[in-house]
Amino acid sequence: MARKNRRQIFENIEVIDAGAKGKSIAKAPDGKVIFINNAVPGDIVDIQTTKKRKAFYEGSATTFHKLSDKRVEPTCDHFGTCGGCKWQFMQYEHQLAYKQQEVVNNLTRLGKIELPKVSSILGSEDQFFYRNKMEFSFSDSRWLTLDEIRSDSEIQNRNALGFHIPGMWDKILDINKCHLQEDPSNDIRNKVKTFATKNNLPFYNARNKHGFLRTLMIRIASTTEIMVLFQFFHEDIEKRTLLLDYMVSEFPEITSLQYTINPKGNDTIYDQEIICYKGKDYIEEEMEGLRFRINAKSFYQTNSKQAYELYKVTRDFANLTGKELVYDLYTGTGTIAQFIAKKAKKVIGVEAVPEAIEDAKENAKRNGINNVEFYVGDMKKVFTKDFISQHGQPEVVITDPPRDGMHKDVVGQLLNISPQKIVYVSCNSATQARDLSLLDEMYKVTKVQPVDMFPQTYHVENVVLLEKR
Repeated sequence: MARKNRRQIFENIEVIDAGAKGKSIAKAPDGKVIFINNAVPGDIVDIQTTKKRKAFYEGSATTFHKLSDKRVEPTCDHFGTCGGCKWQFMQYEHQLAYKQQEVVNNLTRLGKIELPKVSSILGSEDQFFYRNKMEFSFSDSRWLTLDEIRSDSEIQNRNALGFHIPGMWDKILDINKCHLQEDPSNDIRNKVKTFATKNNLPFYNARNKHGFLRTLMIRIASTTEIMVLFQFFHEDIEKRTLLLDYMVSEFPEITSLQYTINPKGNDTIYDQEIICYKGKDYIEEEMEGLRFRINAKSFYQTNSKQAYELYKVTRDFANLTGKELVYDLYTGTGTIAQFIAKKAKKVIGVEAVPEAIEDAKENAKRNGINNVEFYVGDMKKVFTKDFISQHGQPEVVITDPPRDGMHKDVVGQLLNISPQKIVYVSCNSATQARDLSLLDEMYKVTKVQPVDMFPQTYHVENVVLLEKR
């Protein structure tokens, strides 16, 4: 029996709100919520559903009867196909308002905690060209537009250097100009593609696992230093040297030119040997006179300018007097730990990634910071009663966990040691709300400050101060 077509069309529906993950929200005639992937609150549209669930629909706007006054013309030619900047068609002031609303909704509805007045979100001074790191993928079978598919003409060149189509691991959208990273990022990417095509350097095919050129990473620091890293699928000394020598001559401003040979099934470089071809094997970021060496595998906040604002909020919330022992959980490369160190008696940083802790120790040494110590290990296994006994009872804890939030054992240990203050930095206010609910028996939220690190996207950071009841 043929499956019944569950798709429906709803006409003249007003889009009423913005929801999670960049979706907009409307209500169907039957009262169910519709999550829409291509509309702005205030639009009046016809919607074709793509999925039907018990409590909601998912769908796309097919006809626009009225356009919202919150709309703006997208800057990027790739908007709508590239999945990177889902809110680029919404005015920035409204992006900020919906991000703030999401933080408040998550903390109150999911966390069910009492909140003080939430501070107005800190917007980003740069709304475009703010990312210090971009990663592009090569492909010999680029994503075709509808016009190209419908055309009778044969497409000779299918090479692409760009981004994955959302949800499609083997399809790459060729990018002409990206508005996320400052120059010379676009120039580097476009000239690499032109040179590689002209010289018959094979682009990678992820499905069939053949080709030579795999990925291109560009990092541009606030100090203007530039790192370029190529990932090759296999070694070919002649082809590799040809491309890398071209980069040296064409882009003398590159301060770190590196490569790796990666024959694995995935593109991750963290288990690969990185080889420096020209220049240094790192670039440096700077913040309030502190210098942070960033190597190819290092984590660093991808919006350098806004990271400074985030760290200032964190330091202000901690309100240190110079007498406190501070624990910095999920310390990464120790940037927050070092940023607050001059205001603390001592800072203990803990992180699961060994390479990150090595970076943290090296940077602290170069910055002449003597009152920080860094330890590596799985947080729920390291952050124990014995660890506290060995290193001391903290007056303040700063925690900046990954998107999944803190493990329940880590939350339990925070309740056990009960520091006077906890500053919780989060990139996911939903999991932050869950953790705050668990801490609510002992701690009261006294300050909340959302920070926009990623304009044109739905992502938002949030900093919360908890003080003992």
